[in-house]
Amino acid sequence: MTWKILSSQQLMKRPPFLEIEQQQVEVRPGQIVDDFYQVHLMDFALVIPFLEDGRVEVIRQYKHGPRREVLGFPAGHVDPGEEPGPAATRELLEETGLAPAQMRHLGSYVDHGNARVCQGHYYVAQGCRRAARPDPGDLEDFAYETLTPQEIDAAIKAGDFGVMHHVAAWGLWKIHNS
Repeated sequence: MTWKILSSQQLMKRPPFLEIEQQQVEVRPGQIVDDFYQVHLMDFALVIPFLEDGRVEVIRQYKHGPRREVLGFPAGHVDPGEEPGPAATRELLEETGLAPAQMRHLGSYVDHGNARVCQGHYYVAQGCRRAARPDPGDLEDFAYETLTPQEIDAAIKAGDFGVMHHVAAWGLWKIHNS
């Protein structure tokens, strides 16, 4: 059964990054939740970049969510009006300077089951070659590492990947390649 939104009140709006709303929701006939909250962030695209030799280029950087330096894959916002596939290719080029021979979509998933938050679009890029100098922007300081798939598995087990989206992307890739 689909929940029915009876009313919605916007509590905060900071375009294009954040919106918070309070909803009154009927979850089943006669059962109403007066203060159900939804948080909306911008959707994102994340890319696992495989180089021509089968290794993967990863980024080491500080992330404010886990409050530490972590490993991750190129990722960023899908801009308003932009499609996820081109956003993934753009982010890959901006953050690493890599261009893929082939991009494959691994799936799109909502970040939080009830609050929604955002939707992540996951991709794998095969046959990546250096096409430009990385230009990640002024808020991001990157160090680059090239790892084998086995080294990525070990880094995930060691907790070096501190953001779940990146761990999930690797799991999606492994499922699609088993």
